[in-house]
Amino acid sequence: MMPSDNDSPDRSGPNQPDDVSAELVRLMPRDLVFVMRFMGESQHRLQGHFQDFIRAELAARGVTAETHPMIHLFIESHAILLRDFVFSGVSLSRQFRVEEIERLTGDTTSMIRVDIWDQLKSHIETAEKQFHAQADGLPRLLSAFEKPVEGQ
Repeated sequence: MMPSDNDSPDRSGPNQPDDVSAELVRLMPRDLVFVMRFMGESQHRLQGHFQDFIRAELAARGVTAETHPMIHLFIESHAILLRDFVFSGVSLSRQFRVEEIERLTGDTTSMIRVDIWDQLKSHIETAEKQFHAQADGLPRLLSAFEKPVEGQ
């Protein structure tokens, strides 16, 4: 069950997943936004548009597949960048706060917040387990950051 806003986490050590999840849910009205995301065929169609656009612009300047055999890699990667730029700009201009989503979905019991809390807690625990599994190798990897021994 999701802790209430009145629960105060123990600040003596690292926060537990429950604590930080509760804190994030408390901040949700201010910090959480829902954004649109274009998926599937929409991504493919916009990327295809930009590939055609870039290909035509380059051809007008004498750069073609015949003169530059590997140009398709440049065209594809830049089409993806332009596609992502367009979709990100549109998505950022259409943000919804959690209260708006709850109102739109008729979620009077704040189930969205509880579901998000559960997912936050689970993902935090997974991230911590993943880090913990790799932690024994970190001192060796971080040796380049050690303070130099004086006199060397």
